[in-house]
Amino acid sequence: MTADSSLRYGVAACQVDQPNPESRREIYRSTDRMIEMIDMAVTGYRPFTDVRLIAFPEFAHAAPIYPTANSLLAKLTVPIPNEHTERYVAKARELGIYIQTGSFLEEDPKWPGKVFNATCLVGPEGILSKYRKVNPWIPWEVHASPHDLDGYDEELFPVAATPIGRIGAAICYDWIFPEPLRQLTANGAEILVRVSAYMDPWGATPPMDWWTVVNRCRALENTAYVVGANQGASLCHYAPFSWPGGSMIVDFEGRILAQADPGPGEKIVVTTIDLRALRHERRRRSAHLGLAHLRSEAYPMYKRSYFPSGRLTEAGNQTFEMNEKLIAEARSAAGSEQAEGLK
Repeated sequence: MTADSSLRYGVAACQVDQPNPESRREIYRSTDRMIEMIDMAVTGYRPFTDVRLIAFPEFAHAAPIYPTANSLLAKLTVPIPNEHTERYVAKARELGIYIQTGSFLEEDPKWPGKVFNATCLVGPEGILSKYRKVNPWIPWEVHASPHDLDGYDEELFPVAATPIGRIGAAICYDWIFPEPLRQLTANGAEILVRVSAYMDPWGATPPMDWWTVVNRCRALENTAYVVGANQGASLCHYAPFSWPGGSMIVDFEGRILAQADPGPGEKIVVTTIDLRALRHERRRRSAHLGLAHLRSEAYPMYKRSYFPSGRLTEAGNQTFEMNEKLIAEARSAAGSEQAEGLK
């Protein structure tokens, strides 16, 4: 493979529509289907482009259908690595590709009683990075943010250097905050992968269309490609929400290069990206280069904490009610600061 072909290649954003597993043994069904979709993307689009990067959505292996961390640990969590990631590694080696897995509900003996919402970047070399969702969609998600654990010493925003570029991922609600994607960019990311389960009415259609607005904004403000894989499960599969899909790839100017038509269902959308063009723009520009122009000292709000770290380290079973309490405390702190600013 030439240097040119390793930097200009096909990317596939895949969305799934599988019945939600109720137990670990049912996760295999979801993995089986995603392995099939990987083959479809690589083989089907071979006359047009060499698909080298494939991304899947949040909750592709299992959604958190149980209301407490303890119940998820009993029925749906898995360690990483696991038998599913081993299958993705084998497929990556077979096809010479990179796979951003759909998210897992992860257990880790280092953090007993905690559940992480995690996605892995897998390549022929093995698991290259693991990202744990820093901003769970509280109050409903009873997952632990690594930010909330004292002594957590792993990189919060890992970026993997690969032959096809530097790749970082963040999960769904993370993208409503500009900071996670800015930090991934500061850590070297050229491709930002959105592993997402964005439900109606905030999905891929007007009048909200948050999905599209946010993906385009994060791409242009970070001068990076965005590969967004959104959950496409129908209401009967992933109740209580319907999932509008609309998976897309966006270039570093915020242009949509390809997008699945909005609506539930399995879909694969493919386009070609060019890392040479991205790198040229980052080297050449003196305008519209957000990270280089960031006046970080101008924002004193970042010197204080709104949702303080370390608060879940010793807490017991994480529940919806616990999340509600933490949200109320954070809202009170933010409200006090806002009131102070009006004096």
